[in-house]
Amino acid sequence: MMYILLGIIAFIILIIIILYNHLISLKHRVEEAWSDIEVQLKRRHDLVPNLMEAVRGYMSHERDLFEKVTEARAKAIGAGNQHEKMIAENALSSTLKTLFAVAENYPDLKANTNFIEFQRELSDTENKIQAARRFYNSNVRDFNIAIESFPSNIIASFFKFNKREFFDMDEREKTVPEVKF
Repeated sequence: MMYILLGIIAFIILIIIILYNHLISLKHRVEEAWSDIEVQLKRRHDLVPNLMEAVRGYMSHERDLFEKVTEARAKAIGAGNQHEKMIAENALSSTLKTLFAVAENYPDLKANTNFIEFQRELSDTENKIQAARRFYNSNVRDFNIAIESFPSNIIASFFKFNKREFFDMDEREKTVPEVKF
């Protein structure tokens, strides 16, 4: 009888260890995925000033737009926590889309090789951000499911694992930029 009781206790401890290690693994995948996003966001932050310099001479009448892009970039760089960063990055994406929409009205600018190169680089970076975002969101989904599913939810609540937030698109990002002259 004593061996059966010890066997049951050992089995329960083993299950707890396995579930805990699984949650830790998922948590680290989410953190790794967020790190991948940050690498691409840094790349975008570095490209924006060069892009702005390339278009400044052609789009001299678009001062408000330049200020919005610069302000959005500054907010994205200075965002404190992950939630603020997500909101700020969505705003930056939206202002960059508006910049490219306005640039369509400047034929000389569209023919400029520097602008074309920066636009290509930024477009490539945006695609990489979207891929990293999908990877992050799939890891967040797996992590959130694990901490809400039985019996791992018991271990998750005991060790204070908290749900993570998806990196969703902002409502402004879902709409087509409006261009006014």
